[in-house]
Amino acid sequence: MTSNRQYDLVLLGPTGYTGQFCAEHIVQNYPTDLKWAIAGRSIQKIETIAKELKALNPDRIDPDVLVVQLNPTELNELAQKTRLVINCVGPYHLYSTPVVEACAVNGTHYVDATGETPWIKLIIEKYHETAKANGAIMIPSTGVESAPADILAWALVKRVREDLSSPTRQINSTIKEMKSSGPSGGTLNTVLSIFDWLPLSEISKSMTPFSLSVSPPPTNIPRESILEKLLGVRAIRDLGTVTTSPSAIADITIVHRSSSLMPELYGQQFFFRQFLSVRNAMIGVALHIAFVVGISLLALPPVRWLARKFVFAPGTGPRREDSTNDRLEYHAVATADNADAQRVFGKITYGGGMYLFTGLLLAEAARVILDEEEKIKKVSRGGIVTPATLGQDFVDRLEKVGCNIETKVFKY
Repeated sequence: MTSNRQYDLVLLGPTGYTGQFCAEHIVQNYPTDLKWAIAGRSIQKIETIAKELKALNPDRIDPDVLVVQLNPTELNELAQKTRLVINCVGPYHLYSTPVVEACAVNGTHYVDATGETPWIKLIIEKYHETAKANGAIMIPSTGVESAPADILAWALVKRVREDLSSPTRQINSTIKEMKSSGPSGGTLNTVLSIFDWLPLSEISKSMTPFSLSVSPPPTNIPRESILEKLLGVRAIRDLGTVTTSPSAIADITIVHRSSSLMPELYGQQFFFRQFLSVRNAMIGVALHIAFVVGISLLALPPVRWLARKFVFAPGTGPRREDSTNDRLEYHAVATADNADAQRVFGKITYGGGMYLFTGLLLAEAARVILDEEEKIKKVSRGGIVTPATLGQDFVDRLEKVGCNIETKVFKY
């Protein structure tokens, strides 16, 4: 779609750990005539990144360098200049609410990599209708949390519709493998600062499975047994032994928002669960207890103070050479909402650093929005939506850059 705005895309926060990976992916994979800019608060840091990007691909148009403070006046000016903002400035609940507001008010498309569910709930309540009215497509959680789980669920639901002529009743998903060289300083500081921002009781209220949905939960969702709640571990057909996943609630809330935004595809009774695969039940119980205890301890200010002494500084993370063997693989099984309860298996795999993957996901999601703006508006209905609303165009682009998504119908 043609636009009279100065830029197609502005990357906000290119000096951060994830922002650098995103900028590099744009330089190496986008059309060389892209009209874009990189923006942040420090001119010296941004100019350093610009020089590094020039060395990666001397043939492309250099990005403009913009100095932007995170205040309403400068963010509104920025949003008015560009069709889309990729926002890599976190923790998002501390710094990025004004960015969302500026994009929503000015009809500027937006993607970010937050996994901060309480903050997503806040911005939906405050800005979804404004963004929708102004024609903005805004997609938070387009990184490892929660794009892989969301787009895999979409691919499964699509396969159930096409091959089994049925809506989907449920999807059980598990992180089959997550080999990672470790979290970045930004991720760790975000986790700690969430507990500074909200008490545990308020965090819990905003992180129920359907907290981001636009419609009420379906009826007759199977209840967990007391043992499953206490121990976390269970066995699921075709997925094996699984336990509590630390990223489950972030992914679950996003997938349920997707299903409520596209009920004609998912069906009215759809629900989603996510777990972590483990070798045996003993390990599963140990991980579940460790997670519950860890979350409880983080609610204590002295524990957070001590933890900050040992984490990476924001903007830093694992060395790139240490993440070359990283790998992410999700498995999932969808059950059709029909008399035979037919099932479809799916998996998504990516080999490489998790922050490299997040940068790739952000850049490719932005590319889909820029190329298929009207289609995405029709599917998502606009406003603050989800990665799954990008549909097959997103799947196709991810497969071209090394992320494989597969589905198959079970014959038994």
